[in-house]
Amino acid sequence: MKKFLLTVTSAALFSMFANAQSVDDGIKLLYYEKNTSALQTLQKVVAANPKDPAGIYWLGQAYLQSDDIASAKTLYQKALADGINDPWIWVGMGHVELLDGKGDPNAAKQNFEQAITSSKGKKGNENPDILDAIGRANADGSSLQGDANYGVDVLKRAAAIDLKNPDIDINLGICYLKLGGENGGQAVTAFQDAITRNPQYAKAYFRIGKVYQSQDNKEYMTQWFDKAIAADPTYGPVYLGYFVYYEERDVNLAKTYLDKWVANSDQDCKSAYFVADYYLRAGNYQESLNRAKAMQNGDCKNYTELNLLFAYNYDRLGDSSHALSSMNQYLKTAPPSQVDPAAYVFAAKLYTPVSVDTAGVYLQKAIDADTVKSHQIVYVNTAIAMMAKSANLQKEMIWMNKLAVLRGGSISESDYYKLSTAAQNSLMVADTAYMMTHDTVTIMTNYMLADSINQAYINAFPAKPQGYSFRVRAAKIADYDSSKGLALPAIAQQNDYLSKDTSAGAKKSIYVNDYYLLIYYAQYVKNMPKIDAYKKVIDIASQMMALYPDPNDENNQAAKNIYDKFTGIVNKYQQKSSPPKSNK
Repeated sequence: MKKFLLTVTSAALFSMFANAQSVDDGIKLLYYEKNTSALQTLQKVVAANPKDPAGIYWLGQAYLQSDDIASAKTLYQKALADGINDPWIWVGMGHVELLDGKGDPNAAKQNFEQAITSSKGKKGNENPDILDAIGRANADGSSLQGDANYGVDVLKRAAAIDLKNPDIDINLGICYLKLGGENGGQAVTAFQDAITRNPQYAKAYFRIGKVYQSQDNKEYMTQWFDKAIAADPTYGPVYLGYFVYYEERDVNLAKTYLDKWVANSDQDCKSAYFVADYYLRAGNYQESLNRAKAMQNGDCKNYTELNLLFAYNYDRLGDSSHALSSMNQYLKTAPPSQVDPAAYVFAAKLYTPVSVDTAGVYLQKAIDADTVKSHQIVYVNTAIAMMAKSANLQKEMIWMNKLAVLRGGSISESDYYKLSTAAQNSLMVADTAYMMTHDTVTIMTNYMLADSINQAYINAFPAKPQGYSFRVRAAKIADYDSSKGLALPAIAQQNDYLSKDTSAGAKKSIYVNDYYLLIYYAQYVKNMPKIDAYKKVIDIASQMMALYPDPNDENNQAAKNIYDKFTGIVNKYQQKSSPPKSNK
């Protein structure tokens, strides 16, 4: 097979196939994300030369960039059926297998390895263009698709062979981003190397800006986006990037960038969609909806994001039924790798009144689709708020635990407070249900969960009073008539903590706790003789009197009344039990 070496100049960004300039044109159009024009160009190339593997490969890439996985798969399968057994086709087929979710990732890797072996030159050197194509396949899609580590490996090999092609570094940087964690710096380094290879390569500046955007660093995002524009004012994606950034922050500024993007892009379904999307962001929902309907009645009826636009507009217009059905249709047809995390969050919002379980599933999808931890935390907090609003307190506790995992296992005091509050509220709901159903299993299950959360709060922040208070309240809620004595351990723990505090509030809390103990030992205790329980009541009443030693204080008087009553009972019992005195 003829070995193609990619060279990049400021006059022509790509020159991969010297004998097929029209393929170069298609590749260049894909670079500018003019997908409709790229498809038209490459379809003509393949029609003119249906056996050209490079042309077929790039036409498949145009389909993939247009989110049409099915057409790419059909194209590559037909090429193989027609006997075009070529490394480009094998790589394309492997690429599709990684994206459509129906293929075997191991089979895709076998295709890639076969392509590498078959494309080696006479001296056994690897073809950097094939390696780049394999890296592109593994860079594409979500973090759950492809093998980013494998992509990094083959792209490093490609970069070492071909020192001029900036596309290699772009794919390398994207693979690093898919790996997540601390790989953002390596991604930026790869994009910067692309700039070294070609200073007019606007895509590299833009990708660096996107990294800083993901870190909520507007200053550096703007700096690199502007560098992309300076390098190539006709590079449309950067204007679209600005529009998406500002569409919910400054709709007027967003419109300025939208106009620039439209001027530098194909006038097709994508541009029509974003114009309609602008009207949505500007609050003109009916105009946005009208434009979406016009697209639906024309050549854009199968444009995937159209149903998402319908869902947003119907939601803004108060038509929840049509909003939900449109969202369902969008999620049914959109390739998972192309669904933005924000769309999953919106789906969760629509489903919250219908099914919090389904809402939770979509929020988890948003987390899985976004590798930025700060964004994931936002999604989890959204889930917590949704579950709280829907009064599904058990789910709220589950999501609070997920928040802790995202933070490396550590939970802040604020998080513990929210989690304990949710646990207490859940217990109150169960307690209310118990009054009607006497479902002791549910209330005890909720109590044990609440108690474990509150004890964890105490263990993490032993100097803070809230954990102790939550634990006592939860036990008292679960044991509303004091008959079970569930609060005894919690009260002992809190009283010990409060004993070190001389404030009036602490003294009052101890007194209230002791009153619970009085009721329990006076009426309900079953694991000790009654006389011993009454003696326990006398001791507790004595402690309560000591808290308020002034005999004129109503707290002292209430405790003394109990003390006197049970002292009298115990004395009578002891007199009856005493043996008769002997007469000498």
